[in-house]
Amino acid sequence: MTITVTTAPARISADHPEWRQLKAAATALRGLQVQDGSVPDKADHAAAAGLVLAIIDAVEALSPSFPHDARYLELLAGDFTRWMEAGFGIPDFLDSLLAFQPQEHRHNGLQHLVVFPMYTQNGSNSRLVEAVLIDVIWPEFIAGLEEGEYSNKLFVPIRFLDFTPGYDTNSAVLFPETVAVRETPKFTWGAIFADREAARFRRVLRAAADTTSLELPAGAAELLEDQELTEKTFVMWDLIHDRTHMRGDLPFDPFMIKQRMPFFLYSLEELRCDLTAFRESVKIEKDEAADPEARRHAKLVQYAVIFDRIFRFAITGSRVRNYDGLGGQLLFAWLHQHRVLHWTDSRLSLDWDEVAGVVIDLGARIEELYWRSIDRPKTAHWLAAYELISGTLTPNPASVWAKGPGALPLDGPPRGLTDQVLDDEFPLSMFYEALEKKMRHVIESTAGITGSSDATGTGPAAEAMTE
Repeated sequence: MTITVTTAPARISADHPEWRQLKAAATALRGLQVQDGSVPDKADHAAAAGLVLAIIDAVEALSPSFPHDARYLELLAGDFTRWMEAGFGIPDFLDSLLAFQPQEHRHNGLQHLVVFPMYTQNGSNSRLVEAVLIDVIWPEFIAGLEEGEYSNKLFVPIRFLDFTPGYDTNSAVLFPETVAVRETPKFTWGAIFADREAARFRRVLRAAADTTSLELPAGAAELLEDQELTEKTFVMWDLIHDRTHMRGDLPFDPFMIKQRMPFFLYSLEELRCDLTAFRESVKIEKDEAADPEARRHAKLVQYAVIFDRIFRFAITGSRVRNYDGLGGQLLFAWLHQHRVLHWTDSRLSLDWDEVAGVVIDLGARIEELYWRSIDRPKTAHWLAAYELISGTLTPNPASVWAKGPGALPLDGPPRGLTDQVLDDEFPLSMFYEALEKKMRHVIESTAGITGSSDATGTGPAAEAMTE
């Protein structure tokens, strides 16, 4: 009788020698590349070749720990070799990209080694070589949600183990469309770093609560103390958010991919998806037949959506067409004007028994806008969207849009309307101006953060908003 013994592949840590070799070679190679990913200076080609060979050697040495990615890693070495032998022009890693299919292996704790010339959203605009060592986060209750009503076969939640400099930034996504390729394939997965999202949420919420004298509900306070709990909460939020983009009664291509439209439309789309996650989480929380872990995290998702939106989103980034910032401002103002959020005596408070209904009402308003816009011309949809936002937020006093349709160039192409939208069409309120000044250094400190680098949720303290 033959007995076959199978063992799990050895895990790779950030201090593994071959990983460190790969990371060092990739980092050095980045210094020779220009924005399109090429190495144009022939004087650098010998050095680049040595670094590519070091990367290939490291990948081959590490491959036994990634049997589920064997074909991808084999083609990765081929893509690097072809790029080198062709003289380091614009890289093309389509073959290896097509072979990398992490959505087919969603197992909690499974590792992937990801190496591509790519840009990183909210990080680098250059397609430089990046190397990322990651874990998959896939708890049982998430698997149950995905197998049921919240199917999303493309969604891959992940955790950083280590990374090259392009991810020492605010980037929290790993998307195939960022990779340098000769032609655009059909994209079959999208990965989100839940550990980074959770860590920066915890740091910002802790500081914002201190700054505004906000008394957190018990569940939200629990998130501050538990990174793993917060990661799972963000996985649930992202699962529902991500699948929402192409579901519902929508105008054609609501995500406006590759379209030049006013940035406030992006604000409404992202907010719609977050408010859908909120609404569905309320539904799951109230479902006594649902998995207990799903119900527990459903309540936490509600806190995460509100606090991440009104604190971190609203004051992160520049004031140049900041669509996530605008969405956070809109949610805060909507809650305040419906009198469930209060800034009184320099203290922030929320009436939690009434918050859920008010948040769901805002989501319903956006959904009504979308449903009506199926029958509207594009320009009319844009004007209706502006009216929805400006009914809650005060536009910039210099805004042409705020003067109404009569002031806008409606007889020309839609681009003329987009050009009339100010970079900061809806400026920060006095509340947010003060909050941003107190929180600026906290927000800046979250660049490059991971779950392991901020395990306690502590960070730079913010000052209270009192004189």
